[in-house]
Amino acid sequence: MTVTEEQLRRRWRKGRPDDLRLPDDGADLSLLEPALEGLPRKESSVIPALQRAQEAYGYLPRSVLAKIAEELGVPWARIYGVATFYAQFSFTPRGKHTIRVCRGTACHVGGVSAILDALENRLGVKEGETTPDLQFTLETVACLGACALAPVMVVDGKYYGHLDEAAALAVIGTYCSSCTSAAPAEEKP
Repeated sequence: MTVTEEQLRRRWRKGRPDDLRLPDDGADLSLLEPALEGLPRKESSVIPALQRAQEAYGYLPRSVLAKIAEELGVPWARIYGVATFYAQFSFTPRGKHTIRVCRGTACHVGGVSAILDALENRLGVKEGETTPDLQFTLETVACLGACALAPVMVVDGKYYGHLDEAAALAVIGTYCSSCTSAAPAEEKP
């Protein structure tokens, strides 16, 4: 069942003050229908719907959350609650490539702080941020469970171990050699 934008707006505002509007964040809601295809329209589909939406958009815009709520017949607050509870969901745009750097004990002893500093300098972002060109998101995790490879990082699910600063930067270069975010940051005089 396809719900028109007007129907969605009416249902969104039903029982609410007139000034409350469906969020308009510019997201193309037409991408959501194929993402939700085949999912049962019930509450048990909330997490798979959010995962598919994030795959389609790269993050979860508020208007997409509202549309998911409408499509599944689940209150928006419930959708928002699930999306904020799980760390896998993001409300800000993420990069094409996700870099996860381990901060576990073995990696710490192996010099991961210097590796993280080199990555932050090269990409021009701090941990938890995404490059302006949306190529890379840099994250840290408590442990990747690959202590024998320490220091280790994961890029798009692929593990790279026994790293130093040069090796980590070389790995990033293989993912996007022409990206502006993969170019060395300019030195300040």
